[in-house]
Amino acid sequence: MRFSHPSVGDQSPKHAKKDAPSFLARACLSALPLLWFVPSLAAQDVGSEENELFGSGAVITVKVHDPSGEALASSAVVTLFRGVVPSGQRDTSNGVAEFVVRAIGEFTVVVAAPGYPEVQKELSVLSNGRAQVDVYLRRVSPAGSVAGVPGSPVLTPKAKKALDKGILALKENRVGDAEKYLGEAMRLASGNPDVLYAQGVLSLKQRNWEQARTVLEKATQIDPNSARAFAALGMALCDSRRYDAAISPLEKSLQLDRAGTWQTRWALAKSYYHEQRFDEALNVSQEALAQSHGEGPEIALLVAQSLTAMGRYEDAAQRLREFLRDHADRTEAAMAKRWLEQLAADGKIRAN
Repeated sequence: MRFSHPSVGDQSPKHAKKDAPSFLARACLSALPLLWFVPSLAAQDVGSEENELFGSGAVITVKVHDPSGEALASSAVVTLFRGVVPSGQRDTSNGVAEFVVRAIGEFTVVVAAPGYPEVQKELSVLSNGRAQVDVYLRRVSPAGSVAGVPGSPVLTPKAKKALDKGILALKENRVGDAEKYLGEAMRLASGNPDVLYAQGVLSLKQRNWEQARTVLEKATQIDPNSARAFAALGMALCDSRRYDAAISPLEKSLQLDRAGTWQTRWALAKSYYHEQRFDEALNVSQEALAQSHGEGPEIALLVAQSLTAMGRYEDAAQRLREFLRDHADRTEAAMAKRWLEQLAADGKIRAN
């Protein structure tokens, strides 16, 4: 699913380079609405194994082990994330939960089991077929922490039920129901980082950047090792055009999870660009474009922006030509064409 994108015009970085063409301010990508970073809820729905067998997805098997290494005998709840939005949830059976996804890419697996701290693990699925990830639960120390990391507050059954219903509603794009259930979860467990994260994602979907920032900042304070919470916080700041503030949480997210997501890198690259850190913007936007595996072709325009700001006009023009060649049907194509024409008119590139 694609969400509507505002006009491409945006403010250029303050004190842009003098030799950058004047049209650049008009051609800049608009502030990235977070819904661009939230992968399509419909496209992310857990599919059927028939889809995978026909080469249109992948089966992800999550095996949950107790601290001894054996398959977890009791039930655990496994939630699959792609980007910052839940992509499916399963209860384990004999320590195993399976998901069939319709698109490959970067995933996060979160396992919650009674009596154990929540465990998060990243997974890259780079081809159709089958993938497996093993998650090992850890024992809680007498002080209530694991390896020196404070444990998350335990959810009561009622709060967990509300949270699960809210996550499901988010996944199915039922925003009204998600607001209802997550509001109940917040009332019952406002200090739980998972509840705060889910509330933050809901606020992002509602384009309420300030509310998202508030709850996600609290989530990162309670759980300073949550890469996804830092990523979502950085995206909220980026979407509200607070690019200088967005850089730190986005960098922190990628420090915690080096694989990261292409959405995180796209937000970071845009923030670098608006802070005139053009070399870094170019490098990270190129990484985001490659990591997106075709899901975010519009990132190429940010690559072209960075190249233009660095005075590499021919390289920028080549990126724009490639975008027009491969994505002439996209709404951004008209802007890319005008951009090329302006570069030629300004004598920055050779006219074709």
